[in-house]
Amino acid sequence: MGQEAPYRILDKLPPKKEKIETFKILRETNRATAALAELKGIANTIPNQSMLINAIVLQEAKGSSEIENIITTQDELYKALTVNQSNFSPQTKEVVNYRKAIFQGFDLIEKQGFLRVNDIIDIQHELIGNNAGIRSTPGTVLKNDTTGEVVYTPPQDKKEIQDLLSNFIEYFNQEKGEISPLINLAILHHQFESIHPFYDGNGRTGRILNILYLILNDLIDIPILYLSSYIIDNKQDYYRLLNQTNRLGEWEEWILFMLKAVEVTSIQTIEKINTIRNLLDQTIEKVKVDASKIYKKELVELLFEQPYSKIEFVVNQLGVERKAASRYLKELEKIGILESQKIGRETLYINKDLIEILKK
Repeated sequence: MGQEAPYRILDKLPPKKEKIETFKILRETNRATAALAELKGIANTIPNQSMLINAIVLQEAKGSSEIENIITTQDELYKALTVNQSNFSPQTKEVVNYRKAIFQGFDLIEKQGFLRVNDIIDIQHELIGNNAGIRSTPGTVLKNDTTGEVVYTPPQDKKEIQDLLSNFIEYFNQEKGEISPLINLAILHHQFESIHPFYDGNGRTGRILNILYLILNDLIDIPILYLSSYIIDNKQDYYRLLNQTNRLGEWEEWILFMLKAVEVTSIQTIEKINTIRNLLDQTIEKVKVDASKIYKKELVELLFEQPYSKIEFVVNQLGVERKAASRYLKELEKIGILESQKIGRETLYINKDLIEILKK
């Protein structure tokens, strides 16, 4: 096939059982499964699930894009989602598109209970914003950013790519079998990144598929576990093990890496949810005491659902007049819960304590 770099023909899924169910893997699977189950339980105790989804999805969009060196700030992102103007950086727009692509995938899983290859193409299209679709021109290689050395050549033939994707999606949708879905998650993520079906956006699309697979297998109910923070912290190992598994056909180290990512990220997300919940409780109490005349539970929850709020959000959420909505937000600023910021003609009201939690 004339590949110019390390290339071993990709085997179809599944791999041999003895390669993916070693003692070390099974032990780490138990730990990761327990941490994820605890996260699912804690997430279900939050009365307004939108608060978690909005906060954590945006954080993942930022983190996953950062892996691809698309850098923006939390503040820029919230402004882009809140303010009606178009002069945001291309990086910010890319991260906002990532968020849309996550929600698109989540809706598909909720409605269909499975994914098709065309759904993956649609998710990537939402992410990248072009219709290039599956690679059809040979010549795609993955290089070391520093040395320029070609480290991996993915399949080049479009028919082979489509064949591998069909096998991938069949494995993705299969009913629960003997193998833990968390082990399968690691296998599927490796396979998708190795197929590298698109000209652009393979990493980000693959990380969206991770979360959809967890939801499909009832390991979590809403899209709140993302592995990007762990991958950023261990980026060199992530790419080294991806390539090593391709080169040698040995799975153990890669699967252990992904299981550890699930365990660590679950624990971190549990801590974040607990901190958000405590802040919500404190904020409710503060508004009850310091601004009792305007206290409404829905109003406080809105400040957590939309950390950058504005008058329209309050009007829509509470069904009140603009004048009343404006008074509520100004009152909440007066007692120190919100901080206002003028952007163009609009005034945003920022839940600064929540933003601090989300930035960590």
